Amino acid sequence: MSEAGKKKWMTQAAFDRLQSELDERSGSIRAEITKKIDLARREGDLKENGGYHAARDEQAHNETRILELQEILKHAEVGEATDDGTISPGCVVEAKVGKRKIRFLLGSRVADEGMDIDVFSPDAPLGAALLGHREGDQVEYLAPTGKKIQVEVLSVSVFEG
Repeated sequence: MSEAGKKKWMTQAAFDRLQSELDERSGSIRAEITKKIDLARREGDLKENGGYHAARDEQAHNETRILELQEILKHAEVGEATDDGTISPGCVVEAKVGKRKIRFLLGSRVADEGMDIDVFSPDAPLGAALLGHREGDQVEYLAPTGKKIQVEVLSVSVFEG
């Protein structure tokens, strides 16, 4: 399965925010850009019409984002984390990584905009290494640089977002 085809865990609030953006881009924003293109076309020579080219660029950006949102939502796994003490998508993890303490939500990075907590993907090296572990566990993972990093799980709780 391709990376884009994997299920991505996210909260209901994140899903709703992305769905709202998709609705807006597919509706009012798309209509507004179409109107800009039409008005610019009426100005004449399209080769030297900066407004026309700017509107077409804006249209391309908007359509690309619509496709991206559709793909994200198609593969979204909306839900609640399991509250059994093991690290899974939807859990807030506090860990000592090397000498640093970090706190993060294990979930989909595509849905982290506007959240007041860092979001780490379960597919990232740290996220993958921690899946299934519990408070007090010591884990070692291989960073993208090739360095082995020690992690101690300090706490695991369900995300209350």
